[in-house]
Order: sequence, then C-alpha cells, then structure tokens
Amino acid sequence: MELTLQNRAPEIRRAHEALDQFAAQHSLPLPGLARLHVAVEEHLTNIISYGYRPGQTGTIKILLAIANPNLRVEIADDARPYNPLAAPDVDTSVPLEEKPVGGLGVLLIRKSVDKIEYRREGERNVLVLIKSLGTVG
Repeated sequence: MELTLQNRAPEIRRAHEALDQFAAQHSLPLPGLARLHVAVEEHLTNIISYGYRPGQTGTIKILLAIANPNLRVEIADDARPYNPLAAPDVDTSVPLEEKPVGGLGVLLIRKSVDKIEYRREGERNVLVLIKSLGTVG
C-alpha cells in the first residue's frame, strides 16, 4: 500500500488510517500495532515540524509492505537531510526538568520497532521501520 501526504500535521491521521487499513487487509492484530503507530507518529511529526522551512510545501510518501516475517514501513520525504540514526542516545537518567529539549521522539521510534534503516536517495530522506510480525504485540 502506498500513501502520499503533504507536510501538514493533519495529514498524520491519514497515515494512521492507512496503517490500520493495511493491518486489517492482512489480518494483523490491530491492538498490537500501537508501537508502530507511535514510531510513525513521531517520525512524521519530526519531518513536518523540523524538516521544512516555514511555509515550504513538501511531499511525504509512505509504503507499507509485508516482507515475511516483517511488516515494513518506508517513509520518504523531500525535507532537508536528517538521519535519525545519527542522533545521540538520550540520557534517560537525567531528571526531566534538566533534560535538554529534543531527542525523545527518536528514542521512542527506536524502542517501538525491531529495526530501523536510513538512507539518502537524491533529494529524499528514506526511513524504513521494520516490525517483526512475531513481535507486533
């Protein structure tokens, strides 16, 4: 399944709907996809909030596929280059009031999926989120 979004926050809802529809078509347990929804939400929010200049129009493409034994979510955007895998780990031992802003979304993405891949293809960032169908719960 392929979905094209504009870089606007209300579009994120469409990504969640597509993921649920894809899961239903493939008889995947919807409650077990909650973590994948978190990862998709965080990444799309980061792209839309930080990837584009104010007022810049952009396109985000999402490709959902079963690559047994995994569910594969590929998110490609035309925002400025950003590799979330290069982001430093967040020190979760620091009290919240002392923690610097940022980084928690990337941590949530990392904790929500089994594998993450990033590449830059021409003018596009491509992030692949892989969730084992055996660990969808």
